[in-house]
Amino acid sequence: MENHSDCESTENEIKAALQNNDQALAAAKIQQYLNKENNTPLNIAITGETGAGKSSFVNAFRGMENRDEGAAPTGCVETTLEVTPYPHPNFPNVTLWDLPGIGSTSFPADKYLEHVGFEKFDFFIIISDTRFRENDVKLAREIQRMKKKFYFVRSKIDENIRNEGRSQREFNAERTLAQIRENCIQCLQKQGFLSPQVFLVSNFDLHLYDFHQLEETLDRDLPAHKRNALLFAMPNVSLEIINKKKKAFQAQIKYIALGSAAVAAVPLPGLSIAVDVALLVAAVTQYVVGFGLDIPSLQRLANATHVPLSDLIAPIVSPLAATKITTDLVIKFCCQCASVPALMAAEDACRFIPIIGIPLAMAFSFTTTYSILKSLLNMLADDAHRVFKRALRVI
Repeated sequence: MENHSDCESTENEIKAALQNNDQALAAAKIQQYLNKENNTPLNIAITGETGAGKSSFVNAFRGMENRDEGAAPTGCVETTLEVTPYPHPNFPNVTLWDLPGIGSTSFPADKYLEHVGFEKFDFFIIISDTRFRENDVKLAREIQRMKKKFYFVRSKIDENIRNEGRSQREFNAERTLAQIRENCIQCLQKQGFLSPQVFLVSNFDLHLYDFHQLEETLDRDLPAHKRNALLFAMPNVSLEIINKKKKAFQAQIKYIALGSAAVAAVPLPGLSIAVDVALLVAAVTQYVVGFGLDIPSLQRLANATHVPLSDLIAPIVSPLAATKITTDLVIKFCCQCASVPALMAAEDACRFIPIIGIPLAMAFSFTTTYSILKSLLNMLADDAHRVFKRALRVI
């Protein structure tokens, strides 16, 4: 998200353009803001030694199973021999780059980063399925020297917990997790890292262990203009992430509504409604995809959680989720909203009032669009909550 002063500056520029009857400038400013919010590139490098689970992490982050079409190939031997980009299926501006295992190349750490083109990455995730070894540490130091961010992720935690549970008479999962974390931290401290942070992750159950803490850390460390790109691409591994997505979408509503108001100032019959519907369709599509309520995302979730697709769809209330978003569907929804037809009629009627008619029409258009989007966003966020709980079988 942009910081508060940037948002305030953008909003003031839009309002000034509207007050000066420069609808074209206002519309351009609004589109520029929304494009920046929704198309900011984010490039994430996934690296580590051969067999650490890099490709599985890439797939899990993208909401995919290893066997899905378009998934990064996985296996017991090194399957990544070249730097391979994997765009997010719903947010192609976010790309995860599967890098060759540093142990599988003949390049030392400094040459390795040159080989993979380190400058294009926003940050690095260094993955290990055991303790972090010499290659991992050398790579981390080199990334640090290049003034880039890196994060240690300990993978395959589910396997460790399962194996320990089978071998120990008095098994305690929390104690085992603490031991794994402490072992990783001590290993890194011995190699010169004063206070390393290690995130414990299962690529097959991202909602467990430390993935949520990793998301929070990335969000805190990223530049403000990159945060939404990360957030929208994040899988819904917690109710908190769904709430953060809702808050980010909510912040955009006023700009879409201002766009509606700008068009309402143009005295062409039918133009305002046509543009409003187009704005609504675009926004609703983004909400549905962002919350993972489109059919492809729900199917991937069904595959990953082994919950039937029909069971995931069952608790959905909104008529705009789990279906193809069309203009007719959005118009039908708008007409069913109690206050919307009256507001639209008031907007049209205002155009015939001298002097104050256009400002009134703009105000009604802003209110109508804002009201519809807020209602839709609340409904879809609630659906996302219900689907998340059903996927985890807590209903």
